Amino acid sequence: MPAFGTRHLCAVAAALALTVTAPATTAAAAPNARDSLREVMFVGNNWDGTADVIRSTGDFARIGRIDVIPDRDERMAEINADPIKWIYFQAIRNSVGEGHDQFVDDMYSTPDGRSVVVSRPSFADVVSVDLATGAIDWRFPVSGYRSDHMAVSPDGTRVAVSASTSNTVHVLDIRTGEELGSFGTGDKPHENIFTSDGKYIWNMSIGEVNTALDAPWLDWTKGNRRITVVDATTYEQVKVIDMRERLDAIGLDDRSDAVRPAVFSPDESKLYFQVSFFNGFFEYDIAADRITRTKTLPKNPATSEDRTTWVNDSRHHGISMSPDGAKLCVAGTMDDYATVVDRTTLQEGPLVPAAKPYWATVSGDGTHCVVSESGSDQVTAIDFATGEKSVSVPVGDHPQRVRIGQVAADWTGPSAG
Repeated sequence: MPAFGTRHLCAVAAALALTVTAPATTAAAAPNARDSLREVMFVGNNWDGTADVIRSTGDFARIGRIDVIPDRDERMAEINADPIKWIYFQAIRNSVGEGHDQFVDDMYSTPDGRSVVVSRPSFADVVSVDLATGAIDWRFPVSGYRSDHMAVSPDGTRVAVSASTSNTVHVLDIRTGEELGSFGTGDKPHENIFTSDGKYIWNMSIGEVNTALDAPWLDWTKGNRRITVVDATTYEQVKVIDMRERLDAIGLDDRSDAVRPAVFSPDESKLYFQVSFFNGFFEYDIAADRITRTKTLPKNPATSEDRTTWVNDSRHHGISMSPDGAKLCVAGTMDDYATVVDRTTLQEGPLVPAAKPYWATVSGDGTHCVVSESGSDQVTAIDFATGEKSVSVPVGDHPQRVRIGQVAADWTGPSAG
């Protein structure tokens, strides 16, 4: 591409701030179907447009693979016919995609285990892919030009998806793709979390993460970043939480307030969250409405201190919690490790080497943290009890989100690729 074209796209990309963070939630199966279903993990391979299905416990071996862009030719024809869509598509590739298209950001299976619902950033949509045939059941184009993180309701019937460039979250019927409602957010909505009772949705907006204005004193240029809490029935705003005020209150005015991945404690009294540029996380007391503890994790001496080299303003991106609430698991993305942290003492365990780990979730039996290593195309399971690595399993190109889900008990996949 000519130099002028590259500069133009980079300028567009800077305006988009497209990026990638909700704890793993299993979509509940209908009671009369449980015997015919098998719990698995879906691993979204963002750059090659596939999702690997692996065992949710034990050796985490791969069971099958799904092509989540079977309609690629049709989508590309639409994009090539629309100059604005084409510009955004190229901007995604040349900014947040690091030179690659983003074909799968997030995914959840339907309650009956027949389909998997996938957000596809480069195609600005959400689709439901039939797990038996590989065909698309339904497609929902999001507002704007990029889809991002999703969350599924506790009963598995609704899925919320962030539309990055329109500052909107759409809530869809997971079986039909019908839009049930939507709500506005801060700049560049990212992570979504349903509360365990299904009554509220928390959305975290992360602002402009593709600009080079990364110095702490330029943090104000990153836009309106906030947590938006809405009623999950009416989609009306309940409250807004601005972490800038809470960070300033404890003397951390040099920290970004862009909340990235986050996880609730089991009783939902605390929120543990990561922010842009920070090698660590914070503990937020929801009732008291204040940050109560800060955990700074080790830096990798080999990691550049040039913030503009960190992917999408991340330093650490990915956090999960053991079911009993005793341990946290953190993906130290730019520092190339993952670690288990004792929640009471905030003491970290061994630093398990990992190549650009991008997400952390919990195994089906709750004994392991599973991180996606986007830099080495594998997922790695770490024992919560010991903090040590148990196994690594090869997957597709640039794995990011890993989610617990369901497939038919005898499923092996429509594609053996």
